[in-house]
Amino acid sequence: MPTIFEGVLFADYHQVYLCDASHPHLPEEWTEDNLRRRINLTDYALVISTARNTEVPVKVELHTSRPSPDLAGVDHAIEAPLRVPSGKLIVAGISDYSKTATRVAVPAGDLRALVLSGGLGSLSADGLDGDDHYLVHLWPEKASGVVVLRQWQGHV
Repeated sequence: MPTIFEGVLFADYHQVYLCDASHPHLPEEWTEDNLRRRINLTDYALVISTARNTEVPVKVELHTSRPSPDLAGVDHAIEAPLRVPSGKLIVAGISDYSKTATRVAVPAGDLRALVLSGGLGSLSADGLDGDDHYLVHLWPEKASGVVVLRQWQGHV
């Protein structure tokens, strides 16, 4: 599983994102459905809702086909489409400057993302410390729609 990004991102407003470098426009409004699903989408961006409003560990892996990860230890799992026509993907915290944010190479075109969130119930009383973590699997696939594979029932 080739890791194309692994690091800590500042999840200001509880958000980190992946988007096409040529289309760095992010969704601005969050519906109740978006909040429940813990993601918000545009054609070229996927914004992940995080448990903490501070630095969080994020890992992005690129596959040639759909992976089959074990979801047993995952709190929340969701699949969504992501278009990256430029072949350059920005991986950043919501308040990062898009022109200087991390860019990674991916196959140009349509991708599918499987976002796995774990440790969501591990937050401290003040919400600043915890073991929440986020893993995004990407692979080339033209698919539409969002599929919730595991829904987090806790409060964050």
